[in-house]
Amino acid sequence: MARSPHVALAIAAHPDDIEFYMAGTLLELGRRGWKLHYLNLSTGNCGSVAMGAVQTRRVRALEANAAAQTLGARWHAPLCDDLEILYTVPLLRRVAAVVRAARPSIVLTHAPEDYMEDHMNTCRLAVTAAFAHGMPNFRTTPQRAPFHHDVTVYHAMPHSLRDGLRRPVTPGSFVNTTQSHATKMAALACHKSQQGWLDASQGMNSYLRAMDVWSRRMGKLSGRFAHAEGWHRHLHWGFSSTEMDPLANALQSDYLVNPRFHAPLVEPPHKTPHAKKTKRPRT
Repeated sequence: MARSPHVALAIAAHPDDIEFYMAGTLLELGRRGWKLHYLNLSTGNCGSVAMGAVQTRRVRALEANAAAQTLGARWHAPLCDDLEILYTVPLLRRVAAVVRAARPSIVLTHAPEDYMEDHMNTCRLAVTAAFAHGMPNFRTTPQRAPFHHDVTVYHAMPHSLRDGLRRPVTPGSFVNTTQSHATKMAALACHKSQQGWLDASQGMNSYLRAMDVWSRRMGKLSGRFAHAEGWHRHLHWGFSSTEMDPLANALQSDYLVNPRFHAPLVEPPHKTPHAKKTKRPRT
């Protein structure tokens, strides 16, 4: 495959999901000269008890656009409404069109297992869209030409570090977001309409404080960083020519592999069985 450009694309479900789970890593890449792209699949139209759906869509688009500008990322318009992020071919064609427009070498998205279907379906769509990046016979909407450099997909941590069945999830690696934390908080603060909504719907006493607490918790788990985001790297088959970890290459000392997670993943070297020695008959 061709050499990968320094482009990262974050694909999340709702406006503000990128800020909660992925924005620190985007900012760290941006500080190193990477081009950043920002896509929420949903308009976030159900995220209010005070506004109707039409007004909520408009307000949340303005907030997400402002957040993307704060992160230094190109904003891509959402593709559907809340609870309508379904794994369908028409929506897949639209997500794949954004992937081909951005031409990323890194795709950041949700965890495969999380507390809500919108997150998990977004993950599935992002993975398939990235997988199809070089397939000329897969038609996108609008039609976009495929590209042929390597792509690596990374999955963010699920909400509260647990899957939908309450089982703990251990990060595979950590990104140091300490230097970018203030900007990450500023980007999240752009989503003003959500502060009251999440207080009411999910019991978050402070919208910004919740993200700060999770960021510090991830940093503590790393054992090294004050603030961090956790990641799992997707298996490379079909996405890149060889196994690679471009976040590690880009972020260097601000990237930490979790040895406890990775140790069981390393295949032991294959031993060549020794041929049995046969006794030569005496002559």
